[in-house]
Amino acid sequence: MIAAFPLMVIPFVLYNLAMVGLMGGGGIGALGNDVIVLSMLSGAMWSMALGDLFIVIALVLLFFEILKATRNVGSLGNHMLSMLVFIAFLVEFLLVRDAATQIFFILMTTAFIDVIGGFAVSIRTAGRDVSIGL
Repeated sequence: MIAAFPLMVIPFVLYNLAMVGLMGGGGIGALGNDVIVLSMLSGAMWSMALGDLFIVIALVLLFFEILKATRNVGSLGNHMLSMLVFIAFLVEFLLVRDAATQIFFILMTTAFIDVIGGFAVSIRTAGRDVSIGL
């Protein structure tokens, strides 16, 4: 059952925790707080905000989701749960005022790519498993 756990739930939960104010005061305003600030060799200052970190986390998790799709263990359950996570993203994006941000939209798009990519990889690998009795 653990193989069917959709990893895209993690960015969804992280964003909602930030939205209710558990990651620094101020609700979604905390998404703009810098997490990392580095001085580059060029003299420029590079910073990563909390919302940007959420996007990076979602992209890393998307990579692992695509890898999970190549296995056949629990893939149907994973696809169904990933679809439910995307639907939760979509419903929250449409109905919750604080979810109507660029960061949440990018997270929702990542969840959509997870669903479509998972189905595409599963269909492709299933096509290779079918052998014609010659």
